[in-house]
Amino acid sequence: MEILRCNGIEKVFGKGKNQVTALNGINLSIEKGNFVAVIGASGSGKSTLLHILGSVDKPTCGAVTVDGVDISKLNATDSAIFRRRKVGLVYQFYNLIPTLTVEKNILMPMLLDKRKPDTEYFKTIVKTLGIADKLESLPSQLSGGQQQRVAIARSLIYRPAILFADEPTGNLDQKNSKEIIDLLKLSNRNLKQTILLITHDEKIALEADRIVTIEDGQIVSDHSHNTAERHEGMPKGYFMDTAKRHACPRGYGGVPVEKRR
Repeated sequence: MEILRCNGIEKVFGKGKNQVTALNGINLSIEKGNFVAVIGASGSGKSTLLHILGSVDKPTCGAVTVDGVDISKLNATDSAIFRRRKVGLVYQFYNLIPTLTVEKNILMPMLLDKRKPDTEYFKTIVKTLGIADKLESLPSQLSGGQQQRVAIARSLIYRPAILFADEPTGNLDQKNSKEIIDLLKLSNRNLKQTILLITHDEKIALEADRIVTIEDGQIVSDHSHNTAERHEGMPKGYFMDTAKRHACPRGYGGVPVEKRR
């Protein structure tokens, strides 16, 4: 079942001599239950793509459908509601409310809608993420890794159609980074959560089941690999090299490298 599709996404900032094309004809499809990594260098357009797919920003042209809804046509109010209920967002900065307990931070999306959370699902999330004993703590009383776990729990509480993680390990050390990626994989496997992870780190990208490489605002490679490949590892620079060897055909995942402007 397809959970996300974007067709011909373009994003242009500025005008005239100051005009910059951040995204140039992005086509992407993600199936329910997939764990996809989008990898690219700084300035490649990957974060801009995430903001558009997550209903945080609008494309200059093109359409984005998430869980059957064309979010590119929603107004600001409807976008905010859709984002809260259908899209999970995790950033490298945790964005927790410092005066609220861990429990209230996690439940905030539902509290804003005045909805009663599923108690059993809540317990499953906090147990899976290893923060069941931190529910009465304030964010300042937690480590960076623990705060990121809370942010992930908050993003999962509404059972979103898709979870977007934008460099979620950017503020963490190696040990906590590994734990966060392992937890994302666990939520993908045990909670059947669809995940799109944005990263510039090839090692982190290898933990996903599918890697989409973006360069100069275009998808230049779309590669799936199995568990054996993931654990054996691949040479450094593999995916960026793959982009040059196996460019996607026009109309599927990008524009052939030799035809890019």
